Amino acid sequence: MRTSPTGIDGARLDLAGTRSFTAPGAGPTRRAAIGAYLTDWLDQLWAQATDGQALTGVALAAVGSLGRGDSGPLSDIDLVLLHDGRSLPAERLTTLADRVWYPIWDANVRLDHSVRTLAQCRAIASADLSAAVGLLDVAPIAGDREFVAAIRSTLAHDWRAQARKRLPQLVDSLRERHDRHGELAQSIEPDLKEARGGLRDMTVLRALVAAWLTDRPHGEVDEAYARLLDVRDALQVVTGRGRDRLGREDHDAVAALLGYSDADDLMTMVSRSGRTLAYALDATMRRAGQSQRARTLRVGPRRPTMVGLGYGVFEHDGEAVLGAAPSADVTQPIRAAVVAARAGLALSPQTLANLAEVGDLSTPWPELARDLFTDLLATGAGLPAVWAGLTQAGLVARWLPEWGAVDSRPQRNPIHRHTVDRHLIQTVVEASAFVREVARPDLLLLAALLHDIGKVAGAHDHSVTGAKIARSVLARMGVADADAEIVVRLVREHLTLMELATRRDLEDPATATAAWAAAGEDPDVFDLLRYLSIADAKAAGSLSWNDWRAKLFEQLCVEVNRTGRTRTRPDAAPDVVELPDEVLTQLAVGEPVVEVSEIDGAYRIAVFDRDRLGLFADTAGLFAAQGLTVRTAVLHTLDAVAANEWIVEVPGSDAPSASRLALGLAGLARGERAPLAALERRRAYARPAAAAVAAGMPTRAFVLPDAASDATVLEVRTRDRLGLLHDLGRCFAKAGLTVRSAHIATYAGQTLDTFYLTEASGAMLSPPRVAATVAAIIDSCDS
Repeated sequence: MRTSPTGIDGARLDLAGTRSFTAPGAGPTRRAAIGAYLTDWLDQLWAQATDGQALTGVALAAVGSLGRGDSGPLSDIDLVLLHDGRSLPAERLTTLADRVWYPIWDANVRLDHSVRTLAQCRAIASADLSAAVGLLDVAPIAGDREFVAAIRSTLAHDWRAQARKRLPQLVDSLRERHDRHGELAQSIEPDLKEARGGLRDMTVLRALVAAWLTDRPHGEVDEAYARLLDVRDALQVVTGRGRDRLGREDHDAVAALLGYSDADDLMTMVSRSGRTLAYALDATMRRAGQSQRARTLRVGPRRPTMVGLGYGVFEHDGEAVLGAAPSADVTQPIRAAVVAARAGLALSPQTLANLAEVGDLSTPWPELARDLFTDLLATGAGLPAVWAGLTQAGLVARWLPEWGAVDSRPQRNPIHRHTVDRHLIQTVVEASAFVREVARPDLLLLAALLHDIGKVAGAHDHSVTGAKIARSVLARMGVADADAEIVVRLVREHLTLMELATRRDLEDPATATAAWAAAGEDPDVFDLLRYLSIADAKAAGSLSWNDWRAKLFEQLCVEVNRTGRTRTRPDAAPDVVELPDEVLTQLAVGEPVVEVSEIDGAYRIAVFDRDRLGLFADTAGLFAAQGLTVRTAVLHTLDAVAANEWIVEVPGSDAPSASRLALGLAGLARGERAPLAALERRRAYARPAAAAVAAGMPTRAFVLPDAASDATVLEVRTRDRLGLLHDLGRCFAKAGLTVRSAHIATYAGQTLDTFYLTEASGAMLSPPRVAATVAAIIDSCDS
């Protein structure tokens, strides 16, 4: 028998010599050597215990890491003495067990042991889920190997036969374990084995495959698992203990042993590996559930159940999938992500793989791509799962190359609960709750996504570094210079308000002055900075945002608001000075004029028509009925002629038909409702999803005093949805109000619509009429 002067553990540590941690491919070789050493040692113990006799129907088998071939330098040994209940009498079996177990204990090796027949193995596997999963890895060590193989085959058959019952149990067990041990990718002191994305999750993946419910991902998943095993091995070497929790005090030593430049690089790798395993487990669990549902007895062939979500994306078995092969449209991956996130679904792995084949965005991005990207950021709780899939597919790195520097980067500040990248996404989620509190929700969400982008290696002040990086990102995205300057300011100053609130005298006027200066003395920018600060603090965790800090922060904002701040509001659309003769000729005979032209991935639709009550509602309704999404619009009226410009996007590749739109408007003017029939059908389908997204975020509608001297100006902030402008137009028409001018804008899925309203006589609205109109607007938007 091989021996070591330092015992079995010392021999295992010798086999895991420090040089073996940095050599290429050393991990599997090291673990194979440790496994071979233990197997050889146990085989010799068996030979001594049996006095060299060849026993039939009796064997020593391993489960756990030794059974899987993943033994670490100081891993426990899990052994099962298997017997058929007939080959040896009970007394001799007990003696044999003692002769095997005691030498192991004498060697100070941690041992988990049992003595079982096949019937007992089946019984405990039936009663104990974790035991059932563990026994799937049972491997022969010594004795009757064919007997062990037969038991393993029987247990695997039982596992497959009970898959329908076991899968829900496995889901519950995973949820309980993950809740208890947290997420490996987001922990600074992760449990490498039990946490979500840890080593035990690979055992679950293998169990799902053994149930013949699904295959599992390979490649990156296997590499991630091997890297986590390397970390576990290094942790056991540097601590001299069979530990699985990577404590802060061990980061530097483990990083050095594995050849990483510092502890942050180590933890970045650990986080990415855990995220890869967790993502693979989620996807494989969904595949397993789909496979199990497919086995339900049916009459006739099974057809997949596909629920349309819009833009060629469908819900299938709890995932978002493409209904056809990807198109050449470079914005399709972003649009598919928006649709999936709004529905609260993850994109299927195959769909992500297909979307990754779509070409790259141009530089600068098309305007439609920017709009869709901020729409994605506005999806709230649906964003993290979709963003994780986009990250795994490599799409985020293609859109935002700077993301790689913060991807999975640890944060050692105790107030933070997430890695830098996950904190950024959580800040976006928190900021999405405030999109109706600010004039430019798209800028708020972009700032939330980029506010900590400067937390890279070597950064002295991450706010200053981040502002420089953000400027580069925004330039590539094609964000307008004025908007980019606002986002850069928000990134640079995102800590200022909270620091002033918690570290300065709030009764000193200089404190409010400093806060006001941080926003460039612009009230809209101050609102953006205010809600970015709150979202950042909430995303960090309870240590960063609590009742005391919230109270101080609110007090600071009140002090800033005491100053006389004025806001710049959009002026009424300018009067149309002159219309082409051909337009006037058609209008004279009662025919509307519609002109369509393509601009930067979207379409400009100019509509000229005789002004009438309800024209705004009819035009917006006709667009919605034909599947057009309004991005912006400017409406104006002169001498009873409406001249309106709409910027829309279309769901397919065909341009809107000008003649079809003109015919629809003419029909609506005559009182026909057929042109809007398709809108009602679309509404019936879209309303359930819309209600789910809008829950908990009521519409905001309010008067802008002194914005105009000859009209009542109302601003409406709500979630954009199918037929929204049609509903608003009907609301005005029912009240007998004239839309003299309007500015329609959609930012990050939220509307910022400003209406200049008058009575039919041209008079401004009285206070009671204003109150009634605001109430009607809110009811119309939230219904």
